[in-house]
Amino acid sequence: MSKKKKNQIGKIFTITGLLLFAAALALSVYNLWDGYRAEQSREELLEEYRDKNQNISDEGEQAEESDEQIPDYQLNPEMEMPEIALEDLDGAACIGVLEIPKIDLKLPVLSEWSYPLLKKAPCRYSGSAYLDNLVIAAHNYRTHFGKLKELETGDEVIFTDAAGNRFEYKVAAVEALTPQSVEDMTSGEWALSLFTCTLDGKNRVTVRCEVSGRTSCER
Repeated sequence: MSKKKKNQIGKIFTITGLLLFAAALALSVYNLWDGYRAEQSREELLEEYRDKNQNISDEGEQAEESDEQIPDYQLNPEMEMPEIALEDLDGAACIGVLEIPKIDLKLPVLSEWSYPLLKKAPCRYSGSAYLDNLVIAAHNYRTHFGKLKELETGDEVIFTDAAGNRFEYKVAAVEALTPQSVEDMTSGEWALSLFTCTLDGKNRVTVRCEVSGRTSCER
């Protein structure tokens, strides 16, 4: 092989390496920007939800507990979960707030799911908190479900609906499901399931939860 040809091959490898490095750098920058955008979206939706939800006091806390009145969802578990309409959600709304103290998360939950909505906040994939079969999906952004894999058996998860009803759960299992395991995601006796993609997108980190307590609230 001539020296000239070797130099040409060397240049090709150098250019290829630079292009791959640039592509990796661009992807990293995009992921950082997308994560920041997702965090901003979460904060804006939570703020708007607090402003519009009459079941939250001026201090931003949930209304006081009431042991005297039976909540509507217990009288009629088949009822639709109440929704708070928010701007820029393509017809979707917010059904409540999910809290996971272990990983310091407080997230709005949207009433339905789509890929554009998942970029804004976690979404109800199926089910209802009233029927003990709620499934919530979210992207693996750091400020969404990116730390879901850190949860362990016994960790606390709280969902408070738009009517002020508080549902307390304990993590019962953490598993990995394939994207094709849709039936496994929605089947079983789990009161609450949370899932997100692994970093490589090949599987779904899935957290299964059991009910540990419920509280109805009113202003």
